Amino acid sequence: MSNSLLEFPPLGKVRRVHGLEHATIHILSRRVRDVSFSGLSIPYGFWLVGSVEPEEVSYAANEALHRLQAGEGTLAVHPRCGTNLAVAGLLTGVTSLFAGFSFDPKEHWLEKLPRVIAAATIAMIFAGPIGFAVQENITTSPDATALSLGKITRLNPTLYFVEVH
Repeated sequence: MSNSLLEFPPLGKVRRVHGLEHATIHILSRRVRDVSFSGLSIPYGFWLVGSVEPEEVSYAANEALHRLQAGEGTLAVHPRCGTNLAVAGLLTGVTSLFAGFSFDPKEHWLEKLPRVIAAATIAMIFAGPIGFAVQENITTSPDATALSLGKITRLNPTLYFVEVH
């Protein structure tokens, strides 16, 4: 995909905010054990879900921004990103669909089942590395040079909105 298209507003901003969201979650996960975090990015910030104190969110977001701006781009990619799930779903669905096709109209669905299972399994094996590649090249950007943090709002005990300019 063309870099100019990926930088088209607001897509480029969402990609950078998404990278900051991932970096924030990496840092929170290292500091606050036994808590699961998730997030959702938009051009003006990201929602963060997790049972954590506001001071921890503030520290992690600031540290994430600083480290991305210092060139620690690997923080922008996260193994539990929804991109990975979308890639896995797409690959398994498409490969299973094609594996289920048959030129024999009398072939019973049970005869197709081993092909479909094999295709889905192979797709899942490749989904991880492909998901990371899609994150690195399409859905996130480690470029945080023009980003700054705004207000961090706690909406309830487990939901925050981190404003990004």
